[in-house]
Amino acid sequence: GANLSACCPFHGEKTPSFSVSPAKGIYKCFGCGKAGDSVRFIMDIEGIGYGEALRHLAKKYGIEIQETKLTDEQLLAQNERESLLIALNYANSFYQKQLTQSDEGRAIGYSYFKERGFSDKTIQTFELGYSLESWDAFTKDALKTGYNIEILEKAGLSLRKSDGSDKVFDRFRNRVIFPIHNVSGKTIAFGARILKADKNQAKYLNSPETEVYHKSNVLYGIYQAKNAIRSKDVCYLVEGYTDVISLHQAGIENVVASSGTSLTLEQIRLISRFTQDVTVLYDGDAAGIKASLRGMDMILEEGLNVKLVVFPEGDDPDSYVRKIGSEAFSAHISEHATDFITFKAELFLQEAGKDPFKRAELIKDMVESISKIPDSIKRQVFFQKTAALMQMDEAILIAESNKINLERGKQRDKDQKREQNRQRLQQDLPNNVVLQNHQNPPIDENGWMSFSEEDMGNSQEYYATPSPQTPVTNNTPPVATTTKQPVAKSY
Repeated sequence: GANLSACCPFHGEKTPSFSVSPAKGIYKCFGCGKAGDSVRFIMDIEGIGYGEALRHLAKKYGIEIQETKLTDEQLLAQNERESLLIALNYANSFYQKQLTQSDEGRAIGYSYFKERGFSDKTIQTFELGYSLESWDAFTKDALKTGYNIEILEKAGLSLRKSDGSDKVFDRFRNRVIFPIHNVSGKTIAFGARILKADKNQAKYLNSPETEVYHKSNVLYGIYQAKNAIRSKDVCYLVEGYTDVISLHQAGIENVVASSGTSLTLEQIRLISRFTQDVTVLYDGDAAGIKASLRGMDMILEEGLNVKLVVFPEGDDPDSYVRKIGSEAFSAHISEHATDFITFKAELFLQEAGKDPFKRAELIKDMVESISKIPDSIKRQVFFQKTAALMQMDEAILIAESNKINLERGKQRDKDQKREQNRQRLQQDLPNNVVLQNHQNPPIDENGWMSFSEEDMGNSQEYYATPSPQTPVTNNTPPVATTTKQPVAKSY
C-alpha cells in the first residue's frame, strides 16, 4: 500500500500500529494516539521545542533557514555558546581517546571501568573517558589544535593560576570522566571521579556552571534514557552516575540521576516531557531517605505520580543489580514500589510509636503533602488511604488540607504584593541605588514596606522606603545611615 507501518517508538508494543504516509508527510499511532508531521515527530522523539526541531531537520538535510536578524550582542552570545559546545565536544573526544589509547588511561581508567563490570559497548554508549595526571595535557592539546584559552576557561575545562601569571592547567586531572549530555545529546559538562585516596581532593569534581550548563536543569543519562522512559512510561530516578550506567547495561534503560544534587523543579519538568510516572530508587540509608523527601513533595506538586523503592541496607541500585541480576532487580521494583504517602507513613510510624504528639505531626505532614497534589480526584483517594492508615476521620484530614491551602493562598498574596512593591520601588529609585532582598519584611496594613528606627540605626547600608504620602522619586534621596555605596533594601 501507500503507507508504511512499524512498531510505535512512543510506547512498547509487539504488533505494529504506527502508520506513516510518505505522500502526506504525516504519521499516526493507532495504539497510543500519537500523530503529526515530521517536525512534531522530532519534537516528541527528542523532547525539544518547535524552533529547535526545525533547526535539527534543516541541519540534517542541508536546508538554510531564515531567522530573525540578531543584534550584535545576541549574535556574540550565540557564537560564544556554539564555541563552548564545540570545545566541550572536543574535550569529550580527547578524554575518550586517553581512556583507550594511552598507557596511563588503559592501566588506570579502563581497568577501573572493567572492574565495575562495564562492557566496551556501555563505555562507548556513555562516552566514558579518562584525564591524564599531567597538569596541562588537555589544555596544551586544545591550544595546539587552535582553541581559544578564554573559551576553554569559560567552558570550565581549563583554569588559570591565581598568582597573576599566564600559566593555565587542566581542571580535570588523573580522574575517570563521565560526560554530561543535554536532552539532544550534546556534551555540556563533565563529572570526574578520582581513583586514588587523597584527603586534599574531592572524590567527585564537576564542571562549573557555564553558559551551556546549569546543573539544576540537567539529569544525567536523560539522552540515553528518553526513548525508554517514553516507551515504558515510567522514569526511574537514582542518585549517581554508576547507578544509571549499571542499570542501563542490565537492560533497564529508563533511568536517570540527579547527580548528587537535590531534586529541582526544572529536573522534574524535564522528566514530565517524557512521562508522568516517577519511581525513586533509594539506597538503604534511612537518614538519606528522610533528607530527600522534600523532593517528593515537589514531584507531587507538579502533578506527577511518584513511587519509592528502598534496597537492602548497604546496597545501592548499582551494587544490587550486579548482585542479583536484571530480572530479579525488576521483580524487586515491582514488588516493593510504594506510593509516596504510604511510604512516608511506614517510614515514620515506627519512629512515632504510640506517642500521640508525634503521630499528630506525622498526620499533619502527610496532609500537607497530599494538599500539594493538583488533581482533586487523586487527592481524595489519598485522603481515604491516609484516613484508613492512621485511623482518622477523613473529614478532619480534608478540613486540615483546606486550612493549609488557605494559608498558602495568603502567603502567595503577600509574596505577590511584596514583589509589586519591590518593582515599584526599583522604578522610582535613582539609577545608582540597587535593591537587595531581605528576609522577614515588615509590611504595614496597606502592604507597604516599613522600617523602625532600630532597623535603620543598626544598618551599615542605605535604605529606601516608599510611603503613600511621599513616594520615593529620582528627586527624593533614600534615607541614609552611612556614606557607603548606596544600597536599597527591599522586602
